[in-house]
Amino acid sequence: MASVTDIKKGSVIKRDGELFVVTLSAHITPGKGTPFTRSKMKSITTGKVIEETLKDNEVVEIVEVEYRNMQYLYNDGTFYTFMDNANYEQYQMDADSVGDDVQYLKDGLEVVMCMYNEQPVAVELPRKISYKVVDAPPAVKGDTAGGSVQKEIILENGLKAMAPIFIKEGERVIINTDTGLYVERDNT
Repeated sequence: MASVTDIKKGSVIKRDGELFVVTLSAHITPGKGTPFTRSKMKSITTGKVIEETLKDNEVVEIVEVEYRNMQYLYNDGTFYTFMDNANYEQYQMDADSVGDDVQYLKDGLEVVMCMYNEQPVAVELPRKISYKVVDAPPAVKGDTAGGSVQKEIILENGLKAMAPIFIKEGERVIINTDTGLYVERDNT
């Protein structure tokens, strides 16, 4: 048994005899009242998604899982395929299982896969990922006059992000996968 505050994205918990993978977890401390954790969980067996608000004094059963370093390979239209870096074994997950993180995937991306009973249940992305900019409208003289100092760019995997007007096509930028926001240029 563990405290509700130990729940994080990727945790596998047992609720009412069923296993759930936590896809979103936010610990909230209101000005008045007791702190709580708002969680979104997906059933491993049925795929059903539930949202729960748990008080900090509640206990949950967190199931032991294994974490493996993997590399994202490709999407065949239905499944996303990952390769275990240790033994080159391949695993597939559907878009629902990958969740909102699917938008950040790109060929060759190193991820951490959460495994339960030798089956992938969740993917943990790096917090910051470098992408090549494939489309960025040119900055026009006077763009900064109105306080509009950002423009929409398109990255190598099709992801759109807002970035400063000085970012050009062909450059590399770093995006925060927690927020989807531009962080900085990647000068490496």
